Amino acid sequence: MQLSAKRYGPGEEATEFKPGDFILTHKNKMIPRFIRFAQRLRGRERKYSHWSHTAMITGRDGVLVEAETKGVIRGNLSQYKDVEYHLVKIDSVADDHDRQQAVKFTESMVGQPFGVLDGIGLILSLVTGLRLNVSYNSHLVCSALVARALERTAAIFDDEPAHMLPADLARYFKVEAPKGVEKPALA
Repeated sequence: MQLSAKRYGPGEEATEFKPGDFILTHKNKMIPRFIRFAQRLRGRERKYSHWSHTAMITGRDGVLVEAETKGVIRGNLSQYKDVEYHLVKIDSVADDHDRQQAVKFTESMVGQPFGVLDGIGLILSLVTGLRLNVSYNSHLVCSALVARALERTAAIFDDEPAHMLPADLARYFKVEAPKGVEKPALA
């Protein structure tokens, strides 16, 4: 697969993207730190475990859809201008029709609750090593939202979206952590 991501540092903004492309980013609050820590525990390659959040771009003006603790909401790519993120272009797995289908799915999820049960299932899976599914199809965490949208393209994942984390999307699209990035501890 051809490399498809470009890094944008604090103060930089992506301007060339298409609906269906997505971002990978990370935050330094407690839950995102736990996500990065847990991804490494779950056997994810360290170079992909840097990422703790993902969101899909649904509009040419930078409108995006993401699953946050408030639920599935619309935002804008500009809200990430003060943090590092990688813009992942999906040209290698999607034509225009696929992109439209992915965006249509993502937009249809706006207003759905956050996947609390998905999160609990992921935590139990991370801790026990078992593949547990305790979720509703309409309640999603950020990576499951993007992965389910990408199922409308030629992307074939080796895990089901409910079990996917941002590191899984990063691994699939070969988006490594920037060189020299310190690997954060849980605390």
